Amino acid sequence: METFGETLILTRADIAGRVAPRDYIDAVEDAFRALAAGSVASLAGGHVPGERGAFHIKSAVAHDGTRRAAIKINGNFPGNPGSNGLPTIQGCIVLVDATNGRVLAIMDSIEITAQRTAAASAVAARHLARRDATTLAFIGCGVQAHCHLDCLLALPQFAFRAVRVFDLDGACAARLREHALGHGLDAAVAASAAAACAGADIIVTCTPSAEPIIHAADVRPGTFVAAVGADNAHKNEIAAALMARARVVPDITAQAAAMGDLRAAIAAGAMTVDAVHAELSAVVSATRPGRTRDDEIFVFDSTGTAIEDLAAANLVYDSARADRATRGLEFNSAPPR
Repeated sequence: METFGETLILTRADIAGRVAPRDYIDAVEDAFRALAAGSVASLAGGHVPGERGAFHIKSAVAHDGTRRAAIKINGNFPGNPGSNGLPTIQGCIVLVDATNGRVLAIMDSIEITAQRTAAASAVAARHLARRDATTLAFIGCGVQAHCHLDCLLALPQFAFRAVRVFDLDGACAARLREHALGHGLDAAVAASAAAACAGADIIVTCTPSAEPIIHAADVRPGTFVAAVGADNAHKNEIAAALMARARVVPDITAQAAAMGDLRAAIAAGAMTVDAVHAELSAVVSATRPGRTRDDEIFVFDSTGTAIEDLAAANLVYDSARADRATRGLEFNSAPPR
């Protein structure tokens, strides 16, 4: 049970840079291992309609260790940038003590979501990518791609040397190239998604595309693909033929079958749920094998799970709680009578 009295209020600026990529990766891997052991649970999500947008709710609870729960509420309003000068995605994570309900922290969800999503892909790469991988490709070059690059470079077992990037927004691609150059990598903007993928050992797709952007002919044997963009039933980045050719490892199989690239492959008749190789938790916990041959293609179908939010929120909270400069308030204290 928590004994610290105040509720911490953490903005995106409070969170950014507070936790190192390697720490996010290790925490998310531990969360998937705990999922396999049954000591953490991701609960059914919720959907609340708004005007010209909607709110999505995810939650998870840990039954041992911290005994905390995280509830994330994200608003998705696509017209915001043009109409209101606001981000498309806005939201918060409420971290609570699962033994007594006390609100431990209210924190920005955008930084947490970006970091935990990248960390999950890095966990999958740690177990499924070839150890001699040296070349990265990014299709979609926004904030999520920057976080993915940082997390992949934090994996000590790889010696990455080159990065190829592509985005329909050339300025966005140029910014990711500069970020990669800052890490000392050979970085270039490709003319197309296929050109970026040519010769790549690890491919990351993080776009809002509704149509496949990566096809079977774009991916050579032995490649690992982190498919991140398809987080609802209207999105699809990976062609059905490539999904059928690959060993598919979702974060949560049922969720991927409803809203990930797995959903699109099933709808196209290219594969069934039974063809899924394993969930990431099974690979991490070694109850299912990861890579067994150099020529295997793996697709990590990442749709996002609240166990990742809980793991990342715990890290941020524990760091902020130790920081004397962090703001807090007596959120649920009883008023004087």
